[in-house]
Amino acid sequence: MPENDVNNPSTPAAAPQLSEVAQKELFAQRLAKAEAMTAAGVNPWGERFDQITSVAELRKAYIPVPEGATENPNPVKCRAAGRLMAMRVMGKSIFADLKDSSGKIQLYVGKNHLPEEEFAAFKKLDIGDIVGVDGELFMTRMGELTIKVSDAHILCKSLRPLPEKFHGLADIEQRYRQRYVDLIMNDDSRRIFLQRIAIIREIRNFMDACGFLEVETPMLQPIAGGAAANPFKTYYEALSSTMYMRIAPELYLKRLLVGGFEKVYELNRNFRNEGMDRRHNPEFTMMEVYQAYGNCQSMMELIEDLVTTVAMKVIGTLKIDHGNGKVINLEKPWRRATYHELVREKGGDDWFDLSKEDKVKRGRELGLAVDESMRDLDITNELYEKMVEPNNIQPTFVMRLPAELLPLARACKDDPSLVDVFELGINGQEIAPAYTELNDPVEQRRRFVEQFEATKQEGDVFENKVDSDFLNALEYGMPPAGGMGVGIDRLIILLTGAESIRDVLLFPQMKLKK
Repeated sequence: MPENDVNNPSTPAAAPQLSEVAQKELFAQRLAKAEAMTAAGVNPWGERFDQITSVAELRKAYIPVPEGATENPNPVKCRAAGRLMAMRVMGKSIFADLKDSSGKIQLYVGKNHLPEEEFAAFKKLDIGDIVGVDGELFMTRMGELTIKVSDAHILCKSLRPLPEKFHGLADIEQRYRQRYVDLIMNDDSRRIFLQRIAIIREIRNFMDACGFLEVETPMLQPIAGGAAANPFKTYYEALSSTMYMRIAPELYLKRLLVGGFEKVYELNRNFRNEGMDRRHNPEFTMMEVYQAYGNCQSMMELIEDLVTTVAMKVIGTLKIDHGNGKVINLEKPWRRATYHELVREKGGDDWFDLSKEDKVKRGRELGLAVDESMRDLDITNELYEKMVEPNNIQPTFVMRLPAELLPLARACKDDPSLVDVFELGINGQEIAPAYTELNDPVEQRRRFVEQFEATKQEGDVFENKVDSDFLNALEYGMPPAGGMGVGIDRLIILLTGAESIRDVLLFPQMKLKK
């Protein structure tokens, strides 16, 4: 590794990734060092080392040397801890980079500033080791803030070598499998997850300030309801019954509206036993919101205010750069358009006047996978899902959808074949669907029966497939309400400029290695 001096810190040249054999050899060498430390009475796994100051706070605390002075009359004493990311040994001096969760700072370890045995011990440390240091801040002639180390402690010996600095984890899949290494090496990954934490915190702050109550509902449910999705199934030994991981908390949150909780939300984990791709993970985070005496319009206003407020507080802008010249503009007001308007834009002004056969013909001409065996509605929805949704790049509220697609929503007053809902699309993804909720228990039961009859298989029983207790709750009276689900992972993709849902999940689901 090339040498550096304190006034000209350079970066080591990129080296090829270590082979598996080389990694095993380094592991053995480092393990031997740990054993030697133990034999010498030094704990390689460290002791308590508190009262430390973060790198970010150290940068704020530094007091510059007054102009004309040769020494700082007010030196800042400090204590820091973190991981060694680089070491440059130069005879009687060692320069190293120490990284903690807030940033990186240079260390200067001089033989004249430490007992001989401590200097020798520091010299034997490896990149990746976690250390604690005491010392004094000073600024190099090249303007790099540095800690002049007066005492050093090993806090954890790293047995595995870190990836080469410049390439990090070159295998993208390996980044997801070994997120802990990705977070050490990849500052952009760390940025995204720190932003994720801040986004969720600001969502809670916003909702609480709006008078909503955060609640918790069951993740294990006897009937999977509230959405159309394939659930994960398990077995509850104590009750001798099959249970399901929830696909949505909707029906339980509506029970709370019945019970008099008028403004509720839940930031929840949902589970759907379906495919994985850049937009889907079987375990994902949603926020569901219900507001008594509100409607679809109430939710529209809420999500506009929520997203723009959080974007400004966390990202600092309403114009989100997604690369390749694509900038998402979140400035209000967002576009409003009906389902039928958008379908006509892609399928032709006469789309809804066409016969089923003509829709199939035109759909094929447009490259859609449609045929005569499909329902008329499904042909239209195929066009919507393939040609409308992916092209809603700037924020768009898609309103007044077909009632058959959404059995839990209230019908539009002027057209019972449509429901009073919106789907918010941004960057080609659905971010938030919202309803004017159906609170008519008779109509809700009718729709559930209709849905059951359309999908039932041999041996299915209505009471085992439909949440009858929810229908019972509605019969006690649920106030008119607006309800909305917000895809938190997708919102974070949008705000951080990430490319995939796996980039915003600390530990995305991965296929097991054989």
